[in-house]
Amino acid sequence: MAPDPEQPTLSSLGKVGKSSGEIGGVEEPLLNGGIHTSENYSLSSAIFPGIGLLLNEEGEKVAFGYGETVKKNKRRKLYAVKGKEGEGLVREVMISMLTLNTFYDHLEFCHLFLFPALGGLLYGYDIGSTSCATISIQSATSSGISWYNLNSVDIGLITSGSLYGALIGSVLAFNIADFLGRRRELILAAFLYLVGALVTALAPAFAVVVIGRFVFGIGIGLAMHAAPMYIAETAPSPIRGQLISLKEFFIVLGMVGGYGIGSLLVDTVAGWRYMYVASTPLAVIMGIGMWWLPASPRWLLLRAIQGKGSMLELRETAICCLCRLRGDAIGDTAPAKVDEILAELAVVGEEKEVTLTEVFRGKCLKALTIGAGLVLFQQITGQPSVLYYAASILQSAGFSAASDATRVSILIGLFKLIMTGTAVLVVDRLGRRPLLLGGVSGMVISLFLLGSYYIFLDNAPVVAVVALLLYVGCYQLSFGPIGWLMISEIFPLRLRGRGLGIAVLVNFGANALVTFTFSPLKALLGAGILFYAFGVIAVLSLLFIIFIVPETKGLTLEEIEAKCL
Repeated sequence: MAPDPEQPTLSSLGKVGKSSGEIGGVEEPLLNGGIHTSENYSLSSAIFPGIGLLLNEEGEKVAFGYGETVKKNKRRKLYAVKGKEGEGLVREVMISMLTLNTFYDHLEFCHLFLFPALGGLLYGYDIGSTSCATISIQSATSSGISWYNLNSVDIGLITSGSLYGALIGSVLAFNIADFLGRRRELILAAFLYLVGALVTALAPAFAVVVIGRFVFGIGIGLAMHAAPMYIAETAPSPIRGQLISLKEFFIVLGMVGGYGIGSLLVDTVAGWRYMYVASTPLAVIMGIGMWWLPASPRWLLLRAIQGKGSMLELRETAICCLCRLRGDAIGDTAPAKVDEILAELAVVGEEKEVTLTEVFRGKCLKALTIGAGLVLFQQITGQPSVLYYAASILQSAGFSAASDATRVSILIGLFKLIMTGTAVLVVDRLGRRPLLLGGVSGMVISLFLLGSYYIFLDNAPVVAVVALLLYVGCYQLSFGPIGWLMISEIFPLRLRGRGLGIAVLVNFGANALVTFTFSPLKALLGAGILFYAFGVIAVLSLLFIIFIVPETKGLTLEEIEAKCL
């Protein structure tokens, strides 16, 4: 549990100071000789190894991070560095590319993010693979079953069975999250993913398929609840947004993978069984990985100050977990960091037990309004409806791939992946509000263009294609990743389990509402009026963001509670 005593300590890397309470926060020397808190993190240094250390004029080691530009002089093999506050005293520094000595053990930090994010990958894979499995299971020649003649209600149960399960999982998470903790909730989610996939793949009858889909969905509800909490509570604040947003990237990656594997197996005999069983190795890896990872130190400290265990034992356990999460970077300061967090939690009143009525009062109500409002608008601004029309829009524009729904899905999925990756790279530089405001503004324009296409401009399919791509791109820059990011960081710690449970329940409930009402509304209003209605809702969501949603960029979780609620 403790860090390797033979590894270099933080004192060898620079002066240590006190942070504002973010786990693992350290103070590092600036290139110009000043001191600032630990903002020299970058996504590359969190995920990928190979970023070296900088040396200033006095030979001190300084971590390289975002906000600084690096230019390579190939002839001299030197790197010129300009800091955010000017060139300072340092003109040229050497970067050792032969060592992996950075402030973090990158492999461990990658695992810290990767295993919780596998829950999102499996969720996305389920979406993609099910769209192909429903084709395979109805085939008289390739389904491999005698009960392949399924009606629309049966197919609806297969498709939405996991959604029903996710709704139940969200309700369960509301009641058990703070008891189990983030880590054990993710282990349980991995187990349900595994059981659900196996039951579905080996099902001898239709009813068993539905049961398997339901069990898998409960795993989705728990994973989508616990994963953003675990990442938010263990990630450094300067890259917290990037790491949580990467979970959305993994969801889209899973969708693309599901579409791809499904398209390869759709004509195989009993291919739908192989599609579902293909997710089991990832579920096993997720479960083993979460078993290996330590518990969230913040959750342990919350239990300590609420009297749900021995303060001394929980404090020592939190220190050990902190050392595992931060490695050498924390050095000998782990006890001081834990005490700082305990003090800050006491200041903001986290020692009080949350009651059901308190969730809907004061700062708790404000956090719930922000979080639930964002995920509600995420679903009711028309994303399922726009994607429903993707194939027909591309086909009307003359794209041959539009004749194949699977290829269209892969095409749209890859575009979503690119745009989500863009959001991940800039979220901690630009902030949450700029991405939300810019992205939702683009969604408004695209929805009104789509409405106009179906009413006035049906002879100009290029307008529909541009509007489709604009909508998908803007959604993935804004509501897609930022919605999940904000609900993971906006709730106070003692409310976070229940607050996120309500937000996830709202998310899946709104998803179900939009899915079930789309066809009747389309028949009643027509596609053009329906898209105009979604455009009006998007305008309302824009006003909600302008007046209600705060900026949380660069703030610790405790600072968010103190300043934004």
